[in-house]
Amino acid sequence: MNDHTLLIKNVRLYTETGVIEKGCLLVKGKTIEAIEKGNKLQEEIPKELTLNGNGLQAIPGFIDGHIHGTHGADVMDATQDSLEKIAKKLPEEGTTSFLATTITQSPENIEKALANIAVYNNRPNSAELLGVHLEGPFIEKSKAGAQPKEFVISPSIDLFNKWQSISGNKIKTITLAPEKDEDHIFIKTISNQGIKISAGHTNAGFNIMKKAVEAGVNQVTHLCNAMTGLHHRDIGLVGAAFLLQELRSELIADGIHVSPEMIKVIYQNIGPDRLILITDAIRAKGLEPGQYDLGGQRVTVNKNRAKLADGTLAGSVLKMIDAIKNIRQMTGAAIEDLIKMASYNPAKQLNLDNRKGSLNIGKDADILLVDDDLNIHYTICQGQIVYKEVR
Repeated sequence: MNDHTLLIKNVRLYTETGVIEKGCLLVKGKTIEAIEKGNKLQEEIPKELTLNGNGLQAIPGFIDGHIHGTHGADVMDATQDSLEKIAKKLPEEGTTSFLATTITQSPENIEKALANIAVYNNRPNSAELLGVHLEGPFIEKSKAGAQPKEFVISPSIDLFNKWQSISGNKIKTITLAPEKDEDHIFIKTISNQGIKISAGHTNAGFNIMKKAVEAGVNQVTHLCNAMTGLHHRDIGLVGAAFLLQELRSELIADGIHVSPEMIKVIYQNIGPDRLILITDAIRAKGLEPGQYDLGGQRVTVNKNRAKLADGTLAGSVLKMIDAIKNIRQMTGAAIEDLIKMASYNPAKQLNLDNRKGSLNIGKDADILLVDDDLNIHYTICQGQIVYKEVR
């Protein structure tokens, strides 16, 4: 046996192929070695390497594909300390991997953030940084939201390629306004590189979105926010998210960015197979209400709302586990569907479902043990217990 052997026993296992009651899961190193019903695996593993789940539920760790910061740290700080703090804190809310998300800023500041990410090495006992979500600056000013308008620019293949090189090829997703790329050459070129193109901060109507999807757009950034809504003569980007099966949509399920009633409408029309839960969290998450910075702008946080001076919502202070609890309460979603939205779908979107997003032999041992109310008791990142609820 080695120090990285861990047997999790007496849990309800939500595996890739179904639910196992009173199951055992064996971790060797960073991966899942075996999954079985019953207690047979216990005979081979010393007691000191065993975690008794006492009837808890074992589900895959969450993947947050859109997060700017937490606990005072922001990706745009461009420091190793900030990335390390984000990665250390996220397991407390069930997030075991994430995309470091930038904001519309000067090219110099974006490049500093990307260069910092390029040299970041994932630490033990932390969430895994999977890459970069480049949010902006190729967006529509009238839909900028909390993105600083003065730094909005037109799409440039040369500039993107420069940034991808600076990042060490870590940019995995880019949010842009499809209408700013009129001939869709940028979208076609970048999507052909394997980058996921997400429509956001955009004034695109349905017809533009339909053509953009044909060119390579396959995701929607924080659905309903900073985009065209439903209208009976042009169903807009929200309608495109409903109708076009090629699109997966991010959703901030805090009940603030999207009302509980609209979340229910979204869930009933799009369904759990094409929704991706995100936080879009900023550095103020986990801290007291007050004044904070986002992309050089002052943000006021009060009663779980983050706003610019003009009242514009500026990211969130949402925790992933709370997003999951909220959407269950709002929609009645089964735990299998919550797993899809928080774990499997983001892994699938990033082409990482061969090692992330579900519990299966050979996959990364990113595991949460939760009770029936979805309270987190343990978070395991690549085989290591990194968070344990204090009781």
